[in-house]
Amino acid sequence: MKSNLVRVLDGNIFVLSESNGDIEASVANPCGFFDFDTRFLSRWRLRLNGDRLNPLSIAERDYFALRFFLVPGEPTHYVDAKASVIRERSITGGVFEERLTVLNHDRDPVEFTVRLDVAGDFMPIFAVGEERKPVGRFDRRVEGGCLRLGYRREKFHRETVISTSEPAAVDEDGLTYTVRVEGNGEWTTTLRVRALVLRPDGRDVREQLDRRPRRTTVEQREDLADWLARAPQLSCDWDAVTTTYQRSLVDLAALRYSPLTLPDETMPAAGLPWVATITGRDSILTSFQALPIASELAVATLRMLGIDQGAVLDDFRDEEPGKILREFRYGEMVAFEERPESPYYGSADVTPLYVVLLDEYERWTGDGALVRELEEEARAALNWIDEYGDILGDGYVRYRRRNTRTGPENQGWKDSPAAICYADGRLPEPPRATCELQGYAYDAKLRGARLAREFWGDPAYAERLEREAAALRERFERDFWIADRGYYALALDADGRQVDALASNMGHLLWSGIVDESRAAQVAAHLLGPRLFSGWGVRTLAEGQARYNPLGSHVGAVWPFDNALIAWGLRQYGFAEEAGRIAEGIIDAARHFHGRMPEAFAGYPRELTRYPVRYPTANSPQALATGATFLLLRALLGLDPAGEHLMMVPRVPARFGRVELLDVRGRWGQIDVIGSGLARLDGG
Repeated sequence: MKSNLVRVLDGNIFVLSESNGDIEASVANPCGFFDFDTRFLSRWRLRLNGDRLNPLSIAERDYFALRFFLVPGEPTHYVDAKASVIRERSITGGVFEERLTVLNHDRDPVEFTVRLDVAGDFMPIFAVGEERKPVGRFDRRVEGGCLRLGYRREKFHRETVISTSEPAAVDEDGLTYTVRVEGNGEWTTTLRVRALVLRPDGRDVREQLDRRPRRTTVEQREDLADWLARAPQLSCDWDAVTTTYQRSLVDLAALRYSPLTLPDETMPAAGLPWVATITGRDSILTSFQALPIASELAVATLRMLGIDQGAVLDDFRDEEPGKILREFRYGEMVAFEERPESPYYGSADVTPLYVVLLDEYERWTGDGALVRELEEEARAALNWIDEYGDILGDGYVRYRRRNTRTGPENQGWKDSPAAICYADGRLPEPPRATCELQGYAYDAKLRGARLAREFWGDPAYAERLEREAAALRERFERDFWIADRGYYALALDADGRQVDALASNMGHLLWSGIVDESRAAQVAAHLLGPRLFSGWGVRTLAEGQARYNPLGSHVGAVWPFDNALIAWGLRQYGFAEEAGRIAEGIIDAARHFHGRMPEAFAGYPRELTRYPVRYPTANSPQALATGATFLLLRALLGLDPAGEHLMMVPRVPARFGRVELLDVRGRWGQIDVIGSGLARLDGG
């Protein structure tokens, strides 16, 4: 994605544009107005007297509102500009709204021609970055002073409706205003763009589903202020920490949205622009990371994913009973089964992670009612681990895509084709058992045992799960440990052989707790060693592996969420200094992105580039990266629920100075946590 695009969003509805506010979509430029997994506007180009407008500045007041200050002509004309334009843009009540103001800086009246060129390609978000010939037919018409752009393919019908508050000459390609502005005066109009998802009877399908009233801009601002006030308040001597924390709070607020089946609750969308939708892994892990900040996100995530839990065997959707979905889409390609994401279940890690989140949520909140409400869903997820996850019957969770046409070859979080590889670059045959899947399964069984004993009244089931977890840990240590190298194999191949690449996946094993205490120090040494640790963070694949590429998404880039889970795992095994090094590197990297935690960045050595290099196609904002900020803070402060209390063991690097996290909410009420990097690690 182009790095200079600006955005305004509200959950899964968003606008991406150039820095002057124009939308000129192309294969290389994914800008547009998006809703319901469809691009409803692909052109939104403003001209004043035929001149392109250039930005003087952009004011981002809130995530849902932007203001562009523009002048006509080339930059050399700025000093002599006799007119300027303000574009005030927002997503309000699910509608894209833009207020245009033309200011005349001359003493005499001036006539202006304001032209807005408009088009909609109704491209499915899957196809935004590729050449795709539309299958359906387009329609453009002027009706009741509005411009209506439509796309229809059989019963699939989408429409964009553009209206204006001031009279305009409306044609099929846009709107033209001819206005006279008095000396030192101004002229204003407000444009509203609605995205319609139409049924055969002409009604929007969301009218009867979305029962929550759409919020006004004032209500959105009040909601954001309330969200920020309810979050724990952070102060830190290192300004980069507080900047990143505040940016992450706002970004997480921006990504909240209400799924159609749960209109009164919010869960996080995964990120802009590619995954502004319901996801399994991203929503679960983001909710896990955000438990100290906004535990309510976990409620909607768990309920929503439980509603769409797998119930049948379906090869096209990789669906199996008990399996938790990978993602849910609404666009044209899924409507006509060109893609399976309605929903799609092709991820092997999401199902055990569902149980992990349910248990961790109760540990933070004491909400046993939700654990009892979701007992059937959690039991089905635990059953999936052994019934369907254990493809070869050898006690390991594996994956092998059943949808061979469009399903991903790799079905863990590293889902690019070459992500799971041997050290020499060869790719293993499926079904593949990646190491972190076994850790997640182990953790899910232990957590499921606690829930069964304390909430479901089933001690026999709890004992069985504990026995299974112990057996899994024993065989995992036997089969995954590469003794002569001192680290865990990335995976086992179809024949049970070790896939021996050195990768970040084994850091997740520390988080899950499956690592034997006697081997944890060797794992930590590899994670912080020069082959994996770039100086900014832990790479996805180590230098020296055949497929290592610092710009490769899962074969060398650095992902903040991956690092946050690793840091939290290191703290659980007592490696506070190592966790602090990771937290310091990642937050220092965010400082170079104006405090916005990036989805990923290149794995170049820090001493080579001296600044983190942006990953070219990263989502921004991205929920997992946003949540990483909160989990890194949790790792630094050593926050862990224990019954009705919050345990805290701060171990803060010196660079952070004093860290205060005030009003951390949970089953204990509210509590303040203070740590200081001014003291030695071994002294306080």
